Amino acid sequence: MALGLLWLGLVLLGVLQTQALDSTPNLIPAPPLRRVPLQPDFQNVEFQGKWYVLGLAGNEFNKEKHRQFKIYATTYELNDDNSYNVTSTLAWNQTCDHWLRIFIPTSRRGQYTLGNIERYTGIQRYVLRVAATDYIQFAMLFFKKIYRNQEYFKITLYGRTKELTPKLKENFISFAKSLGLTDHHIIFPIRIDQCMDK
Repeated sequence: MALGLLWLGLVLLGVLQTQALDSTPNLIPAPPLRRVPLQPDFQNVEFQGKWYVLGLAGNEFNKEKHRQFKIYATTYELNDDNSYNVTSTLAWNQTCDHWLRIFIPTSRRGQYTLGNIERYTGIQRYVLRVAATDYIQFAMLFFKKIYRNQEYFKITLYGRTKELTPKLKENFISFAKSLGLTDHHIIFPIRIDQCMDK
């Protein structure tokens, strides 16, 4: 009887372990930060202000699942300690939703970590890196987070206007693919005007 219960317990443990492995998403591995460019001589004052999210790519994005994703605005407000208050404004259920985060500078100019990380359940690490920007038209940012021991990454294409030029789109796609993503992981949000000027 005891041997039978032991075998039953081992079988159930094996089933649970298999289910746990199957429920873990099959994600493209996040690249190490050393493979991600960092904007030379990053100018934090010039970078602040409003940006529109024109493109998104990441190991958690799916072109089919996120095809109705809408453009949104993100504003970077520089603080005296060189951290940024970052406010994203999204159209959500016929209202304008605001999401505030604080990003703290690291020893590398143009790289930041999420402030008050303990407030975000399950997030163990969150890094933002400005990969490229001309400050007046576009910026490409790399985000990497560790959430419940799983690494996720995304690349965001910002524009100072809601216009996405073919050249900018092509450069964004090339950058995303250089980090191991495919067309399946790259989306261009639908242009809307709701909540963009609030």
